[in-house]
Amino acid sequence: MAKTISIDEFLTKSEDWVPVQPDQRYKQITAKLWGKGLTLRGEVQGSAIAAAKQYKAKAGQFLISRIDARHGAFGIVPANLDGALVSNDFPCFDIDSSKVLPHFFEWYSRTPEFVDLCRRASEGSTNRVRMKEDKFLKMSVPMLPLDEQRDIVRRLDDVSALVDRRRRAVEASERETQAMLLKAFQRVIDGAPLRPMAEVAPLVRRPVEVEPDKTYMELGVRSFGRGTFHKPGLSGMEVGSKKLFTIESGDLVFNIVFAWEGAVAIAKSEDDGRVGSHRFLTCVTNPDQVAAEFLLFYFRTTEGLQKLGEASPGGAGRNRTLGLKKLEVIEVPVPPIETQHWFSRIQAKAQEIRSIRMRTTEDVDALMPALLHEVFRSEASAA
Repeated sequence: MAKTISIDEFLTKSEDWVPVQPDQRYKQITAKLWGKGLTLRGEVQGSAIAAAKQYKAKAGQFLISRIDARHGAFGIVPANLDGALVSNDFPCFDIDSSKVLPHFFEWYSRTPEFVDLCRRASEGSTNRVRMKEDKFLKMSVPMLPLDEQRDIVRRLDDVSALVDRRRRAVEASERETQAMLLKAFQRVIDGAPLRPMAEVAPLVRRPVEVEPDKTYMELGVRSFGRGTFHKPGLSGMEVGSKKLFTIESGDLVFNIVFAWEGAVAIAKSEDDGRVGSHRFLTCVTNPDQVAAEFLLFYFRTTEGLQKLGEASPGGAGRNRTLGLKKLEVIEVPVPPIETQHWFSRIQAKAQEIRSIRMRTTEDVDALMPALLHEVFRSEASAA
């Protein structure tokens, strides 16, 4: 039978302050959002830490971010972060295991109910919201006897292990599928002639005459081959002197700022008619010579990315820009168009399989939150 207890009955704030030694190296902690736990932020020399003293975290303690507690930034300190230093913005709490099992509390802290509790314990203006410790510690939570806590922990751990096993299997299958596609692609392009982009997929620009009272819907291209996305609309007044170009379905679109890291995509039917700035180059394939899907796959391979990188001179990040003329002279493999279509069919089948896997992964990812809600809702109703 559950009962309601205040958090300060089982959490006690640690006051283990230690002086920072300039000549020592210290681990630092990052609290991930939405109950995803704690991880190593990095290791730094004591001389790089501005404060003269900091909290020393211990394995098994509950650490919480004052700033992002309302966003689920907290967790149990794992063994590999024992002794890490954190600032005053990350208070650490010892857990009274005679009342609450640390692992049970870890599971409970991942529920929307606990995140909402942290939100209610946070106060301040928009940019200065902080969790108030006194308010947090006086909050009440439902709590079961230790034997029942152990039973719930065992059940949740068992399901979590199954979920992790399924996720690893999906990831392994995806790697196998990608390896199969790469192997097939290499066979297809082996010995194929090389042709410049200007010949097989020339640049096509469709300038837009911007009108102040019109709204223009922009298109974006994600890095690492993750496709297109829709940006919010811009009024003609907001566009100002910026040049816009129309994008049509089937265009091979390059984000010139991040082409070197795979920001290349094919515009989909729902992208048709959207616009892009001068930073988005659109190429239209010659259908008798090359298939857009085939070219896109090439630019996602190591060789294709290398060529885009070489055509994007400059420093890191936004200083690396794909040159228009350099794009036009990139040489791409052009096997017979029938062979390209065959490979496109193989890609389509692989994408169907990926879609099924994605739905499976989404179902798996939804399982633990649903189970946590069910378990702890039952516990709360019994309190």
